[in-house]
Amino acid sequence: MADAATSISLSKSEQAVIDAVSKLNVVELNNVVKYMEKEYGISAAAPVAMAAAPAAGGGAGAEADEKSNYNIELTDGGAQKIAVIKVVREVTGLALGDAKAAVDGAPKVLKEGVPKAEAEEIKKKLEAAGAKVTLK
Repeated sequence: MADAATSISLSKSEQAVIDAVSKLNVVELNNVVKYMEKEYGISAAAPVAMAAAPAAGGGAGAEADEKSNYNIELTDGGAQKIAVIKVVREVTGLALGDAKAAVDGAPKVLKEGVPKAEAEEIKKKLEAAGAKVTLK
């Protein structure tokens, strides 16, 4: 992958964008993605997830009132931070330094707008590693 990146030359303005994006934390990058999705009508979501969402809904009443998307907030990194950092990296795709900063900076929102089933699965993984997690 590094070979492909070195064969592409970027202008100064393009490199400035890359440098700026690489300095963003998870929440800031998520806000940029949401803005681009809204402004330009594009989606960073996988098409498969979009197709599965209507099949999950079905009933009326209490299910219709139930929240379908959650923000996953790491409220405490716990005593075994290394294990928690590994799970944070797995879940978010962050680099090691960014994942460590997220765990050290708790409380911190790790992901926003996550479907309920995925949010609960992520919460279980983080709690199994020793973290405290809140779904909002």
